[in-house]
Amino acid sequence: MVFTLTPGDLAAADAYEVDDYLRVKADLRSGEKAWVYVDAATAEEFRVTRLLTAQANAITLFDEIVARGLIAPGRTEKDVSDAVRDLANEMFGTTRHWHKRVVRSGPNTLLPYHENPPNRVIEADDIVFCDFGPIFEEFEADLGRTYVLGDDPVKHRLAADLPVVFEAGRRFFAADPEMTGARLFAEVDRLARERGWVLGHIHAGHLVGEFPHEKIDAADIESYVAEGNTTPMRRVDKAGRVAHWILEVHLVDAERGFGGFYEQLLDL
Repeated sequence: MVFTLTPGDLAAADAYEVDDYLRVKADLRSGEKAWVYVDAATAEEFRVTRLLTAQANAITLFDEIVARGLIAPGRTEKDVSDAVRDLANEMFGTTRHWHKRVVRSGPNTLLPYHENPPNRVIEADDIVFCDFGPIFEEFEADLGRTYVLGDDPVKHRLAADLPVVFEAGRRFFAADPEMTGARLFAEVDRLARERGWVLGHIHAGHLVGEFPHEKIDAADIESYVAEGNTTPMRRVDKAGRVAHWILEVHLVDAERGFGGFYEQLLDL
C-alpha cells in the first residue's frame, strides 16, 4: 500500500528527522515513487548520482538540439524554446523546468537571466545561447551552451573562450577547500578580462539540488557565486545536505553588442 502525503505532511515528518538520516525519493517495483529515509552517507551518494545523471541527460538534450537543427535563422527565440521543451518531453518525458527557459540571440545575448527582452527572430550571422533547467527524476539540471551560426571570428573566439574560462574557474575552486563565492567570482571576472571580455552578470553561479529545492533568495548572497559571499562554498545546507553548485560564465563584448553563456555543475 502506498500512502499519498501532502507537502505539509512531509514538512511535519522532516521536523522529526534525526541528524543522521535524510529523505530521498525512490522508485518502487510497482512503478510508483515514494519518499524514504536513508542514512546521510547513502543519501549523499544518491543525490550525487541523480545530479550527475540529470546533467548527462541535459547534455544529451543539447546535443540533439544541434543534431535536429533547432537553432536556425528565421526562427524566433520562442520558437526554439518551445521546440526544446517538446524535445525534452519526447526524449525523457520531462514536463517541468525549475527556471524559465532562456534562448537569447544577437544583442539579447548581452542581457542576464532576470531580463525578459522582446522575442527576436534569429539571424544568419547571430550568436545564440540557451539556458535550460529541466527536471529529471525530481533533480534539477542547469545547463547553458552557446552557438555561432555565421563565420564572425570574434563571435567564434568568444564561444570558444567560454568553456576555457569555466574549466579554469573550476580548477581554482578545486584548489582551495575554503573557497568562498566572493573569491571565485573575483577569479572568474579576472579570467574573463584576461581574455578580453567582461562578465555580463553580478553573479557567476548558484546552488542546485532537488526539486523543489529551498528557494534561492535573491537577497541571500550565500546562495550565489558573487561579491559579498564570504561563506565557504563547501558546506551543508539548512537540511544538513552537502551544498552543490552551478558555475555560470556569461562573457560579453558590449562594444560589438553580443555575448555568450556557459554553465554546468561546478563541484561534481
